Amino acid sequence: MPATRHVLTLSCPNRPGIVAAVSTFLFEAGANIAEAQQFDDAETTRFFARIVFDHPRGAPDEAALRAGLAPIAERFAMRWALRDLADKPRVMLLVSKFDHCLADILYRWRIGELPMVPSAIVSNHPRETFAHLDFADIPFHHLPVTKQTKLEQEAAIWALVQETQSELVILARYMQVLSDGLAAKLAGRCINIHHSFLPGFKGARPYHQAHARGVKLIGATAHYVTADLDEGPIIEQDVERVTHRDSPDDLVRNGRDIERRVLSRALRWVLESRVILNGSKTVVFS
Repeated sequence: MPATRHVLTLSCPNRPGIVAAVSTFLFEAGANIAEAQQFDDAETTRFFARIVFDHPRGAPDEAALRAGLAPIAERFAMRWALRDLADKPRVMLLVSKFDHCLADILYRWRIGELPMVPSAIVSNHPRETFAHLDFADIPFHHLPVTKQTKLEQEAAIWALVQETQSELVILARYMQVLSDGLAAKLAGRCINIHHSFLPGFKGARPYHQAHARGVKLIGATAHYVTADLDEGPIIEQDVERVTHRDSPDDLVRNGRDIERRVLSRALRWVLESRVILNGSKTVVFS
């Protein structure tokens, strides 16, 4: 990979000339387009694009790039983001007693599969719950919560998000429903893994709900967190077949594998700027 590579993501009302304007600017700025993906949503008449480009003439002036893109963005009413792919987002991980998703994320981070900087691990359970996991130098914060202390505990979480400059918050089987207030503060940068193939079996004990209905497929869903429980824009899903012989415990055991791979895929795509919000849905350039 070249020394410097940027990724530009954008969405705007669809009209002629968008690609031409952006690609012409990049050409004149001396950039080389390495990847380009686009999608025209006929239902919403919005245009989406992800463009990765490098700089054959040497390191660019990022401020100049932003200044040059700004009038194009204004002309087409774009929502856009530009970042250097070498810059690794800071990610806070929230977890309760089920640690399989956390363990998987830490493993994938250590082998370089997830380009991120873990800013903190936060749990409503004490550190001893995770004695078998190596957190290395990642700060761990035990923030217990009850119905009476929920607002104070969430205030502490929000303070940590700000103090650690976390850009993403991952609910890695964090079994607490975020309040409307915290969900609003984290809008567009908080991802949850729900142990069900949404929109079916929302809320608590979805595997038991699925077993009671005699399902033949179980799944997991990674989605953005909103104030509406398990209703946020979906990023990734996967399923496994089950049979009438499987007990609720069998479904939970099989589900753990689905959950961890779905969450890790969704996280990687977000870290690589492959996910763009589209109202109640997402566009994923995988």
